[in-house]
Amino acid sequence: MAGTQSADNTPLQVSQLEVSQLEAALLHQAQTQAREQHQTAELAKARILQEATDRMKLAEAREILLAKADAERMVRFKVQATETRLATELDRLRWALTEAALSEVRQAFRQLVQDEHAYLDVLAVWLAAADRVLPPGDVLVEVRAADQARLQKHMETLASRIQSGRKVAWGVHDKYSEGGFCVTLANHQARMDQTFEARLARMADDLARVVMSHLFAGTSQGKLDT
Repeated sequence: MAGTQSADNTPLQVSQLEVSQLEAALLHQAQTQAREQHQTAELAKARILQEATDRMKLAEAREILLAKADAERMVRFKVQATETRLATELDRLRWALTEAALSEVRQAFRQLVQDEHAYLDVLAVWLAAADRVLPPGDVLVEVRAADQARLQKHMETLASRIQSGRKVAWGVHDKYSEGGFCVTLANHQARMDQTFEARLARMADDLARVVMSHLFAGTSQGKLDT
C-alpha cells in the first residue's frame, strides 16, 4: 500500500474527486436524457392526441356527410312521392273537369239542335269551313238520318254558303252522331268529318288547356275551335 499512496493520501483524494465529477456528469447526462425523453414523449403524446382528434373530426365530418346524404335522399323521396300523388290527383281532377265540360258541351249542343234556326246557322258555318279546307272538286254532304227530313228544305240555302262554286250533293251517313255532317270529295280523295263528335275530338287539346286554366290561376285561357 505504501507504494501506491503518498504520505498525505493525495492520489486517493484525486481519485475520489474524479469519481464525484464522473457521477455528476452521469447524473447530468441522465437528467438530460430524461428531459429529452420526456419532451419526446410529450411530443408523441401531443401528436397522437392531434391525430386522434383529426381522425375524430374526419369521422364526424364523414358521419355528417352521410347523415346529410341520407336526409337529402329522404327529402327527394318524399318530394317525389308528393309530386306523384299530386300528379295523380291533378290527372283525376283534370279528367273529372274535362268530363264535366264535355257533358255540358254535349247538353248545350243538344239544345242547339232543337233550335232549327240556330242549328242551321252552325251547319252553314261548318260547311263554309269545310269548303275552305278541302281541295277543289264537287262534294257529297252526308247528314245523319234524323236530320235528312228537317234539312231537306234548307239544303239549297246551306249549299249557297259554298263560296268556291263547287257542286253539292246530299246524302245520309250511317254513323251515330248528335248532329253535323260529313263532307267527301266526289272522287273520294279527301274527306272532312264535321259531325259534332269529330269536332269535339279535334278540340280536345284546346279543351284541356281551358280546363288547366281553371285549375291554375294565371295560365293562358285556351280558346275553343269554332
